[in-house]
Amino acid sequence: MIVGKDLKTTTSQIILVTGPSRSGKSEWAETLAMQTGKQVIYLATATADPNDLEWLARIEKHQQRRPKSWTTLLVPVELATAIRDYCQSNYCLLVDSLGTWVANLLEQNEAAWEKSLQELFDTLGQTKGTVIFVAEETGWGVVPAYPLGRSFRDRLGQLVRQLGIVSNPVYLVTGGHILNLTTLGEPLDTS
Repeated sequence: MIVGKDLKTTTSQIILVTGPSRSGKSEWAETLAMQTGKQVIYLATATADPNDLEWLARIEKHQQRRPKSWTTLLVPVELATAIRDYCQSNYCLLVDSLGTWVANLLEQNEAAWEKSLQELFDTLGQTKGTVIFVAEETGWGVVPAYPLGRSFRDRLGQLVRQLGIVSNPVYLVTGGHILNLTTLGEPLDTS
């Protein structure tokens, strides 16, 4: 099922920034958020595990890079609710990252996952501000050996594809370069 392909928004902008791990996609998304001139609300999907020092260091690095004027909300699961609650015309919401959000929902069965997607896209159709999504690219390597890994890859790939259809612009950050896929590419016909 392709959710959101008929999504039409007239007063908002949805931007997708995707790329592999450590590519600079978060930094580019932060730059785009600053350029909007709007009040930025950073929607963090990752939770801090006090026993994982490396993960805590990554989170701290992200926090130190962001301006102090930004508001940060922790939304590991209820992403659609946070977007609905905060996306007004004077706000820019920066969602970082969709890969972590998908991982947080991996225990959902397919029906619940489809419902989560539908809620997200329904909410995006009603937003009035700017929403910037950061998403990891998966599926460019080997097929994961375990069912949970394949489910993660498939769900995140499906979400990125569907968001790419409704986002303008779509950026790919890789190899030290930022590519505007909206101007360089052509949308895939999903009809």
